[in-house]
Amino acid sequence: MQYSDWLTQYLEQVANSCEEGRATVNYLRARGIKVGIKRARASVGGFWTPARNIYLNSVRHTFESSLTNPRAWTLLIHEARHLQQGFLTALSVYGELDAWQYEFRIYKRLTNSPLASPLEELLTLPLNWDRTILVQARNLMQSHAGKGYRIDLLPLYPLHKEINYWLTRRTPINFDAS
Repeated sequence: MQYSDWLTQYLEQVANSCEEGRATVNYLRARGIKVGIKRARASVGGFWTPARNIYLNSVRHTFESSLTNPRAWTLLIHEARHLQQGFLTALSVYGELDAWQYEFRIYKRLTNSPLASPLEELLTLPLNWDRTILVQARNLMQSHAGKGYRIDLLPLYPLHKEINYWLTRRTPINFDAS
């Protein structure tokens, strides 16, 4: 299958899967974000780049499989969520919790089936600035994805808020994550 044929079909599948999928595809198209498939660590399903590209991991997905696999659709939604969050938020446990919850709520709805236990527990966590909750979220994500998923290297808060926390010991309350 040619890349251009795949991309047209893949984005159509994502857009037709749910309202969030349609909004994601509109976002990607409006901003000219490149979508593709590229090799990455086995613990990663997909990834975004600072150049504002999104890739599915070729270890897990092919052009053909991504057209019929709801996981491949929700991964695109997840990675686009990171681009919407901005660089600093996306590279934090807070940003990952937001994207994982967004993705897996959609995935669960699309498949109408229960998720693995760590994911079900992750969906019950509130998305807030409580460091205990963010540590719990980090542990659940790593439990699900494996030790190769290096979320333990990310700050709990977006970096500028993490630095502020360590300087003042004040937790962010009710303000934008960006």
